[in-house]
Amino acid sequence: MSVNRQSYKAIKKKKKRRRVALWVLTPILVLILGATSYGAFLFSKAHSVMNDSYQPIERSEASGSKVDPKVENTSILIIGVDDSDTRNYNSGSRSDALMLATFNEKAKSVKLVSIPRDSYVYIPEVGYEDKIAHAHAFGGPAATIETVEKLFDIPIDYYVKMNFNAFIDVVDALGGIDVEVPYTINEMDSKDRRNAIHLEPGFQELDGEEALALARTRKKDNDIERGKRQQEIIKAIVNKAVSVQGITKYADIIEAVGENLATDLTFKDMNAFIDYALAGTKLDIDTLNLDGEDDYIDGIYYYQLDELSLDDSKRILKTHLGRPDIAQN
Repeated sequence: MSVNRQSYKAIKKKKKRRRVALWVLTPILVLILGATSYGAFLFSKAHSVMNDSYQPIERSEASGSKVDPKVENTSILIIGVDDSDTRNYNSGSRSDALMLATFNEKAKSVKLVSIPRDSYVYIPEVGYEDKIAHAHAFGGPAATIETVEKLFDIPIDYYVKMNFNAFIDVVDALGGIDVEVPYTINEMDSKDRRNAIHLEPGFQELDGEEALALARTRKKDNDIERGKRQQEIIKAIVNKAVSVQGITKYADIIEAVGENLATDLTFKDMNAFIDYALAGTKLDIDTLNLDGEDDYIDGIYYYQLDELSLDDSKRILKTHLGRPDIAQN
């Protein structure tokens, strides 16, 4: 291991441990909020949340046009930003996590691609290559969308941006989630108290604090493996949310999400995803990961994406969206 790499890891170790993973909840918001059309109270509550969270953005002419999720396949970019009270971040902060979700209306299936935050990509907003996390700092959601569209060669129809404040509340509102813990974990809790959370390996039910520890830890592996764990957490949350038990918790979930969401999906758009929620345990969620390798440019760490892995993901997403104009490279 080079001296530069050792120095980088030492500097970044504490920062990366502090990252939380509320963004793993965002792909299922369209399912949870869409399903709230059952019941006048939930409908009204969800409508209020979505009205407050609706933040349309100016898109370039080259960017994807809006589609009707009720009858068309749809792509959504999930942007996780840590703008917690302690960090006082703002709209110019870097994204802490990115995930691209495509929804196939006919198959009622979802594909999720985790995009490593240090991926070295071209950012159209500034006209040069940099870490993909910097796109949000350069131009907010619009610049991030344009960057991801350029990376995958597909249009992004909508975005959902969330901060990390509601992760624990949402998991606890569901009464916990069932997920596999891969190895013994001793991790900080949400108040950064060292070794406050201890988990033994095995399939088990986790509360919000424990799920947070599983989502954030990387002491025994790396960011790619952490991304895979976060995808498994998504599946666990979806399975619980669409279960009979989960349906009774929707009001609490909406309350937890409330002030932590920004999106250009309207309430009507959200309701168009109700069929995905009604698919229940039959909902097909496939997770994809981008291979690559560590690299340093002028002493700065970057994640160089593997071109073959990226091309494979492009092909899968284009096929899943089924749009003739993007079906071929």
